[in-house]
Amino acid sequence: MIPILQLLLRLGCWLLLAPLLPGIINKVKAWVAGRRGPPVLQLYYDLAKLWKKGVVMSTLASPAFVMLPAVAWVAVFGAAMLVPLGPAGAGLSFRGDALLMLYLLALARFCTAWAAMETGSAFEGMGAVREVSYAVLAEAAMVAAVLSLSVQTGSISLVTMLAPSVGACAGLLAAGLFIVLLAENCRVPFDDPNTHLELTMIHEVMVLDHSGPPLAAILHGAAMKLLLFAVVLAQAVLPMDHLRPLGAAGLLAGSVLLVTVAVGLVESLLARFAFRRVPLLLTTAFLLCLFALLVAWKGGMP
Repeated sequence: MIPILQLLLRLGCWLLLAPLLPGIINKVKAWVAGRRGPPVLQLYYDLAKLWKKGVVMSTLASPAFVMLPAVAWVAVFGAAMLVPLGPAGAGLSFRGDALLMLYLLALARFCTAWAAMETGSAFEGMGAVREVSYAVLAEAAMVAAVLSLSVQTGSISLVTMLAPSVGACAGLLAAGLFIVLLAENCRVPFDDPNTHLELTMIHEVMVLDHSGPPLAAILHGAAMKLLLFAVVLAQAVLPMDHLRPLGAAGLLAGSVLLVTVAVGLVESLLARFAFRRVPLLLTTAFLLCLFALLVAWKGGMP
């Protein structure tokens, strides 16, 4: 009975709580600007309305235009089920699941970019190119972070890797992974989710032609991806394995909330960077994760 309850808890966290994070970010941004802002549950309302609408397709698009968002959502959900949720554990755990998580996230990005190019739109093609070009450096930082945790814990399983020790390595990882979180989720200063200029959008321009349930799958998948990176960031730098289940769950929830608020503050206090400055910031994230790897490697040497 307990495994069933744990499975339901994990499903509830990933499926039901994920849309809450964009609402919190928008509320923080509105609070900093002195506005009332949209409701925290706004994304839930949007998803419910989109699910009832029909699908409008370009005459150039193939059936893959509708199927690819579903494949991307399944890939993100599969990656999320590999990530442990504190005392609730992971839905599926095995040796090397950290590598599968990276591949699933890459598959989701590939499907989103492919669906964008299905429409034959030049603007969506530019957004797909920018998304993939940013991902090259972001994935390098993610690989360096995974290697750092693997060297530090001596494992390539997420359940064991996300139980680090506090130190300089944790601080470097926190800074590097936070930058990667902003890039992978297309947040400021890499992208502006509220912009309406096709020439400057990245992720938003890729989904302009989507509607109905496929757009709902894209929006929910993006929220789930944001929650995934926040959970990984929190568990990669905060040791929770020595806490009691209730304390570990509270610390995880509080740290995810803190990361979400930090994203809202960054979007409120920073402007979007010019395209030529983005690679420099992503290179900084890679170097931070690389330094964390060196610290973990030297720290484990006799």
